[in-house]
Amino acid sequence: MKARLPQGMGGGAQNMQSMIRQAQKMQEQITNVQEEIENENFTATTGGGVVEITMNGRKQVQSLTIKPEVVDKDDIETLQDLIISAVNECVKQIEETSETRMGAVTGGVSFPGLF
Repeated sequence: MKARLPQGMGGGAQNMQSMIRQAQKMQEQITNVQEEIENENFTATTGGGVVEITMNGRKQVQSLTIKPEVVDKDDIETLQDLIISAVNECVKQIEETSETRMGAVTGGVSFPGLF
């Protein structure tokens, strides 16, 4: 008795070539999305706009603006907290953007270590 595959399964070499082409197309799309995100700038502000940070998609700081009124030599901890919050918010934006755009390419399937 022969085992039967569901319709659309099997297909031999043609089906395998089609799957390889689809995987290559997806890889190209993933690469394009990664490059777009790396070249995009993300900005976050904290403290009502007294600290503003801009990072690129590679998570490299491009600019940091601190308004003079937040600088208090007797309260450096508050300034440090504001900077840390702005950096963390910017990183979060980058990661969420990456997940959303990659999910659109991969159909929501996660590839550990890929992005």
